[in-house]
Amino acid sequence: MILPDAASSPRWENGDRPALEEAITAAGFEVDIQNAQGDTAKYATIADGMLTQGCDVMLLVDHQGAAVAVTEKAQAQGIPVIAYDRPIPGADYYVSFDNFTVGALQGQMVVDGLKENGIDPATATVVYIGGDPADGNAAMFHDGAVSVMEAAGITPAAEPPGKWDGDHSATVFEQALTELGGSVDAVWAANDTNAAGVITILDKNGLTVPVSGQDASVAGLQNILLGKQTGTVYKPYQVEAAAAADLAIKLLKGETVTVEKTLDDGTPFIASPPIDVRRHNIQQVIDDGNASYDEICAGDVKAACDEVGLKPAS
Repeated sequence: MILPDAASSPRWENGDRPALEEAITAAGFEVDIQNAQGDTAKYATIADGMLTQGCDVMLLVDHQGAAVAVTEKAQAQGIPVIAYDRPIPGADYYVSFDNFTVGALQGQMVVDGLKENGIDPATATVVYIGGDPADGNAAMFHDGAVSVMEAAGITPAAEPPGKWDGDHSATVFEQALTELGGSVDAVWAANDTNAAGVITILDKNGLTVPVSGQDASVAGLQNILLGKQTGTVYKPYQVEAAAAADLAIKLLKGETVTVEKTLDDGTPFIASPPIDVRRHNIQQVIDDGNASYDEICAGDVKAACDEVGLKPAS
């Protein structure tokens, strides 16, 4: 398995790696998980090494299209490829969360936040800060979010080029905010990392507006508790990892795989449902073991945790 990086989200190393290692090892198979660290050349080198050494199934999280060539090489050797979390053209299977629904939940956060502030979505100034266009999921998040926001009458006041990077998001959002005369009513941010970048600029300008997110990262959950972020889309990595591990094990054993959904290109799609997390249900993330009370409720966040009634996992 090849992970894309550690920068776009903490989930890859903190969530997916241990969950997949545990599930596949428990089934009696060896697993080799490496991280390309955001380098497409390194991604290709890792893949070549794995294919030379020999493997029976490849799980790939794409990084800027690097997985496409790897998929072709693997399939030429008769090795099935599972696209994990991010779609890969030509992959044999795709295992992920329902990413259109992820976006729809984000869009609803924006709409809810505007209405709570007494602002008509149809007249609101909303900036869109999306993900990396090279990531197939980014388009699904966008389409899901837009489906909800457009239905509420929202049109983007600005939509700068996206990237899975907090610093980049801060830079382009600050430029957009300046062009809008320093006024904004809400921000659709495609994940918590991008949301954090946006929030640094909002803080700098003394603004607090609805901001969406994704990944239920510690920083994202803290921003929700502090009232700086409306919510986050929680994707329990264990669920996705278990589905991928189950599929990989069936392929290794030569068992029949039945899949009900497909992507538009016909790729069999095993989808898991995402969860909308706001202040009132952050406890679920802690109880699932995907964030610790001590990490979330450190420093100036402690008072907000007490207000909500958060506690360590039992």
